[in-house]
Amino acid sequence: MLKGRESLVRLIGRRRRSPLPASLAAALLSSPAPSHQADDAGAGGSEAADAGPSSGGGTVAGAEWVACPVCGESIRGSDYNVNTHLDTCLTRGAKRKLTQSSLLDFRFSKKATVKPNPDSLDNDDEAGNKGLADGDISSDTTFLSRNGSSDHGSPEDSATPSLTACLHSSSGISEMHDTCIPSNVVLPNTENAENDGAVEKDSSYMLSAGTTSGSIDACPDMDSSTKVVVDTVIVGRRFRENIELQEGVGITVLRDPQNAKDPDAIKVLYAGSECEQMLGYLPRELAKVLAPLLDNHFVECEGVVVGLPEQQLDNVPIHLTCQKCKDDNEGYEDLRYRQSLWENFLGVVRNGNLQRPSSARYQENFNTMLTDVMTNHTHLFSDKETSFLGSFKSLSNDGQRLFVRIYSRKGPWFRVRSISYREISDVEHAAMELKLAGYIEMLSCIDVPSEYDIKEILDVLSVPEMKEMLKELPKDNTNCTRRHEILSTLLSIYNNGTCTTLPKRIVKWTGTCIKTSNMADELLWRVQRLFFLNGDQDLSSFLLVDLGLVKFPDYTCSISHRIFQERNDLLEYEEAIRVAQFMDESLDNDNMEMVSRCADLSENRLCTMFKDKDSSFAESPPSFYSCFSPTWIYSKVLTLGVSVYERERRYADAIRTLKILLSNVSSGRRRGYWTLRLSVDLEHMGRPNESLSTAEGGLVDPWVRAGSKIALQKRVLRLGKPPRRWKVPSYADSLRRNIKEVNIKGRPLNCEIGAKNVFYGYDGERCGVEQLALQYYADEGGGWQGTHSEGGIWMTIFGLLMWDVIFSEVCDVFQSKFQTAPLDFETDDFYKSRKDLIESQLEKIQDGMAEEMLISSWELHQGTSCRGVNWDQHSMADLRAVVACVGGHRLALLLRHLALDYRSWSGGMPDLLLWRFLDERGGAEAKLAEVKGPKDQLSEQQRAWIFVLMDFGFDVEVCKVSLVSKRR
Repeated sequence: MLKGRESLVRLIGRRRRSPLPASLAAALLSSPAPSHQADDAGAGGSEAADAGPSSGGGTVAGAEWVACPVCGESIRGSDYNVNTHLDTCLTRGAKRKLTQSSLLDFRFSKKATVKPNPDSLDNDDEAGNKGLADGDISSDTTFLSRNGSSDHGSPEDSATPSLTACLHSSSGISEMHDTCIPSNVVLPNTENAENDGAVEKDSSYMLSAGTTSGSIDACPDMDSSTKVVVDTVIVGRRFRENIELQEGVGITVLRDPQNAKDPDAIKVLYAGSECEQMLGYLPRELAKVLAPLLDNHFVECEGVVVGLPEQQLDNVPIHLTCQKCKDDNEGYEDLRYRQSLWENFLGVVRNGNLQRPSSARYQENFNTMLTDVMTNHTHLFSDKETSFLGSFKSLSNDGQRLFVRIYSRKGPWFRVRSISYREISDVEHAAMELKLAGYIEMLSCIDVPSEYDIKEILDVLSVPEMKEMLKELPKDNTNCTRRHEILSTLLSIYNNGTCTTLPKRIVKWTGTCIKTSNMADELLWRVQRLFFLNGDQDLSSFLLVDLGLVKFPDYTCSISHRIFQERNDLLEYEEAIRVAQFMDESLDNDNMEMVSRCADLSENRLCTMFKDKDSSFAESPPSFYSCFSPTWIYSKVLTLGVSVYERERRYADAIRTLKILLSNVSSGRRRGYWTLRLSVDLEHMGRPNESLSTAEGGLVDPWVRAGSKIALQKRVLRLGKPPRRWKVPSYADSLRRNIKEVNIKGRPLNCEIGAKNVFYGYDGERCGVEQLALQYYADEGGGWQGTHSEGGIWMTIFGLLMWDVIFSEVCDVFQSKFQTAPLDFETDDFYKSRKDLIESQLEKIQDGMAEEMLISSWELHQGTSCRGVNWDQHSMADLRAVVACVGGHRLALLLRHLALDYRSWSGGMPDLLLWRFLDERGGAEAKLAEVKGPKDQLSEQQRAWIFVLMDFGFDVEVCKVSLVSKRR
């Protein structure tokens, strides 16, 4: 994989399905990619940055300078520079009435406002405040009003025919996906949905005072009641004992305070058995308020099973009767405490839905995410967007569940008749409700699929269905058997237009299909990114927590600075992500022209943003927020672009791009990589003097570290020989230090070039080169125990010993409950913000308390997610042995090194960590070994780690495995 692509893919996360914004599409797709001219041999990095990328359609030198009417900046008058610069200005929101096309067509003269494209997401706050014109609602308003009215018959009676008529007759519905429905328009069956919800809520509990049963709403004085009948369910059925359930059987409850997942847990037991067999647990929400009452013997509970689940592990509906206990001897304070617990219990029963099916948990999680973002990031959404997202909660349960289901799936298209979920009672009605609300787009048998990607629509068909469709066509195409062949044939016929009836046949075979609308996809991508703050996590994180598969650490979220100060900051960040996604897709399609355009656009944006940096804030945001800036994204795009240029041997383009990066991004660990590649590419271009000067300049850059620094030092020693340089650098002797080597023999199983080496081990079994080395050290090498971890065991030890430091309360570093490390974890700010706390921990480690701290941290946090900690790969016994054998002094030095710069040093550690105990009196020692197979060599990062470990006093060596010579 190209250098930088894996990092870019993680950053992008879920790819957005909506089309590119109009301004971005114009910049990337409207004009041919510019052909850059090679920079002069003597051009410096700053000159390259100031000049910016050269443009196509004419030479830079011949283009006159013009003043931008939006921001007033002077720019070159070439088409490419004007296009990209204006696109940047217009995207920021300055003078929104000027559009790119109007400025170019009328020579920067202002003309009337152009009507915005209804299919694109309008990012203008003012436009979002205008609301909808009367004509935008079209015939849908009549439909909605007719079905939403409760004065003219039952809505259930007319729902199905009205939905069908609307689907096939209303021409305005297809335009509703980018419009927000006004508050005075009632969604279909909205009133029913609300009533259903009320019925659900009312039926989720029953209250009786004395011996009289009734709903809570029917009780005039519910706090004085002594008996409550709660309509709830048994959850956690996977923990049940093997018992056959029957409707009407009695149940009891028993507290489970030792439960590792929930100290308030309450077991549900089968009352008909003497041994009280377990059926499951009460829901967490109910157990939280009922547990204190049971612990203090304030209530007695018994119940009955009122229904059987469809599936064995599904929730079991029950009626649970809770009776207050009387105690004539209790004092006034005890009575008040009892009453407060009872009122708290009643409040939860009154307000909570304790019978929510487990299958709708994802609906609750989605609403939690939506509510959190709209509460904490309201300033990042326009009024139109806020209204649109706010309308989600007014949808029926079926509508919400259907949308979350299709949004979470790959898609993009789904056949309505193939959608079947137990918790969704009416899929067709839910789909129409979502369409009218603008959350999905619908393709029915009367629609023409020409406006959509026909390949995406064909993907919903099975191979037999596509074969049958081919048989219906005039041309014989029955020879195709594989899916990609059939798909290619259908697309060819469709694109050629040889069969005019093919579009209708496709829709006839697919039936009604739905997909998330562009507006919903765009906004919910934003919601998800603001909630998780990365591209790696999505709604599945909630599921993993619900299933108990993942547990996130406890920490305090203390926020004083917003990540995105203004809406435009977020829009620029989003647009940079779109450029990164477009580049990644272009690489997938091997479209190098589009890859070059993405790189060119990123260069222009990076240069423009560097000049337009706003330092007007009274207090600048934390430096570790830089990863949420468009500059960060564009620098990643350009890093990948450099890899593409170098692969194609376009060294002049690579040099230009690297100089722009180094001139505009003044901090960050990637500066070492950029400087190294610039020096290498300059040498490729036959410019050794400039290559040497670049390497020497990189060595005084404080951001050039670890392996990149070693590589630059080696380049200086190689290029800086007389007559170029007469003086030998001071680091020459350190770089030429001898590294201890051990040579062992191995019998190879394969000798293929590029394949992973496989050997016969000492035990005769097949093994890799690292396992062969472990067997050598365990036997002939001196009786060492060890593990092949490549630094993983060190990261685990660091996480466990520094747990309290990592999750200590520091402002702005924790902003989501789904983090496994603070936001500044891999930055220099991590050590600076916690210096006293880190040094205090290191002092304890140096004093010999590491093993005690390790055991304590393991017992307290076992199973909790923390970046770098691998609970499954390393046992507690191995970790204790490593800590004991390494010694407190060397361990403290190593951990401080990681705390200072975790990012630069998290990779490249020696493959093997070995240890052994010398005698019964406690003597022990440790060793690290980097294993290299035949023809393998040390990387610069590995060499840097070996030098650091040698400085810290570790025993380090390189174990070289050579092939056993063939017998003659």
